[in-house]
Amino acid sequence: MDKRVKSQRQILKYEAGSLNRQDDLIAVESPLTIVINGQEFATMVCTPEHMEDLVIGFLASEGIIRLADEIQSLSVSKQGFAYVELERDFDLEKDASSKRFIGSCCGKSRQFYFQNDVKTAKTVMNHRLKLSLDHCFALMDGLNRRSSDFIKTGGVHNAALCTTEEIIISRTDIGRHNALDKIYGYCLKHKIRLGDKLIVFSGRISSEVLLKISKIGVGILLSKSAPTDLALELADDLGITTVGFIRNQSMNIYTHPDRIVTSDREKV
Repeated sequence: MDKRVKSQRQILKYEAGSLNRQDDLIAVESPLTIVINGQEFATMVCTPEHMEDLVIGFLASEGIIRLADEIQSLSVSKQGFAYVELERDFDLEKDASSKRFIGSCCGKSRQFYFQNDVKTAKTVMNHRLKLSLDHCFALMDGLNRRSSDFIKTGGVHNAALCTTEEIIISRTDIGRHNALDKIYGYCLKHKIRLGDKLIVFSGRISSEVLLKISKIGVGILLSKSAPTDLALELADDLGITTVGFIRNQSMNIYTHPDRIVTSDREKV
């Protein structure tokens, strides 16, 4: 049993009219405080595995870095601290602004954004990747097969970076945003080209999730769950194909359906 992801606890379970004591697997939740150039930047709760990927992806998503090479050193302690040294000076007041303002997304709609979201969100209108319906189902099935920790605990989310035909890597976390940051950090650390990649995801597609996808820079998001209306408005504006409720040989294609094809050549 990987104690970074799940722990064991004895519980009292009521089932079929009787109470019985039994062992149960519980998802692990740990705090992680990120310290940048000696200044405490943020604290999050997460599943304590692939922590370097999480920190790199989170800092890129927040607009603190653009490339992993901007990090001079990174270490994660057993006490739950990630110590980051950047090559440049870090001004907490200047670099960590979380003020909201009303902005324009590609000139089409007025939405609320965090300031750093506006700086780091990417439009992917020219993303030419095509994905068949069969591959949508196959990739979701592949993610489900890699979701043993969810099956055992019911308390984590899963995300995977994929080509049109196979999963490259998958990441697990109690926070769906964290799972995506772990993917992002892996991509930055290994300098992976993303123009021909997509994300398969287990969680709900919220506006925050959609912005994470935009920042990573992929043009297709597949999920077995539902989207929100704001997420779809952002997907319309940012050029991201969103597909939800992929289950039981059924799916909903919400935005930019031209990237989803019935075969290798024919559009839906």
